[in-house]
Amino acid sequence: MLAVVGTMLLVSYVQGSEARAQANLQPVQVLVVEKEIPQGATVDQIQSSVRLASLPAASIPNGALKSLDGLNGKVAAADLVPGEALLGVRLVDPTSLAAPGSVPVPEGMQEVSVQLEAQRVVGGRIAAGDTVGIVALFSAGAGTAAGEDSGQQIFHKVLVTSVQRSTAKASSSGNEAEQANTQLPEGQLLVTFARNDLDASKIAFAAEFGKLWLTKEPGSATESGPTTVKKTELFK
Repeated sequence: MLAVVGTMLLVSYVQGSEARAQANLQPVQVLVVEKEIPQGATVDQIQSSVRLASLPAASIPNGALKSLDGLNGKVAAADLVPGEALLGVRLVDPTSLAAPGSVPVPEGMQEVSVQLEAQRVVGGRIAAGDTVGIVALFSAGAGTAAGEDSGQQIFHKVLVTSVQRSTAKASSSGNEAEQANTQLPEGQLLVTFARNDLDASKIAFAAEFGKLWLTKEPGSATESGPTTVKKTELFK
């Protein structure tokens, strides 16, 4: 009797093993990278660089995707190479790719940096993620049409993607929060903006041939129409 039971168990085990082996060989459709995908690529960009492929179940890593449904807003966490299965963990929120102390650059924009003294950057009280107004000042003879000193706020609500500043000397006394608001920043600040190509050129031109001042301009700030300020009209 025991021999019969043992034989039945052995047969059952063998049949189960064969079934598992066959299941592991069954083809499963997953997304496979067809063209190289750069880090930061959006789901729309990824869609055109992957294809559905049938692979043996045993060769498919955990988390392989069968579609990109519901993944809008995600980006590639790293460069993806042709032939690899697209894994869910390889798609992340864009903010996770930003360097410490910076924010992501909106799609279609580029970054441009200017170096400014603290008084031109609202006393240094600007951080990545803030929006600012950019005021350009030109002295007489610096290419101004009428040959007069002039200034104008050339852009409103410009996204600041990064602010780099000199390392402050450690203080042995006082409240840190109070010091952050009252201590004068040392040295110059390197402020980076996100803007389109034409605006980036204008910012670079103004920084090179004129002077720039920044205003801290939140989204709720009121915007007046474009106005060029000249010295002769300042007190009118």
